[in-house]
Amino acid sequence: MMRNRAHLGVAVAGFGGLIIGISVTVGTQGPQRAQPSRDLRKVIRPEKSPKTGLPYSPGILVGDTLYVSGHLGRDPVTSKLVSGGIEAETRQAITNAREVLRAAGMDLEHVASVTAFITSFDEFPRFNAVYREFFPNDPPARATVQVAALNVGARVELQMIAVGPGE
Repeated sequence: MMRNRAHLGVAVAGFGGLIIGISVTVGTQGPQRAQPSRDLRKVIRPEKSPKTGLPYSPGILVGDTLYVSGHLGRDPVTSKLVSGGIEAETRQAITNAREVLRAAGMDLEHVASVTAFITSFDEFPRFNAVYREFFPNDPPARATVQVAALNVGARVELQMIAVGPGE
């Protein structure tokens, strides 16, 4: 009889240790993050947007954050680069990006970050003059990078990240 009680005591102690071990393991791992659902990612395709046939989405909305693809100064009707140099291209690139923003229920005041790619820093002052027209006060964070070349001979490409007002 003593032997059975000893076995029972060992079994209870082992089971208790198992429960404590599981509790400690779960407690130290913290909350488990769910994998993001494809339903959380919404493609934004404005009607007034150049149709290039290239494999990208003009914008991707995830929650309140909109990731705007790089936009060139393409005419939204012909999809050809606008004439008039970096000033005209910058105006059109911002206008094209703005269409993506508006299709997502946002506008330029929601832009938090811009990455600008230009082919020559000699044109940087002219680029900045036009950029200031669209972002006159409290402009978004920005990085500007000189690149060797852009698609279709463009002088500027703008990529943006915007954060909406939430609901």
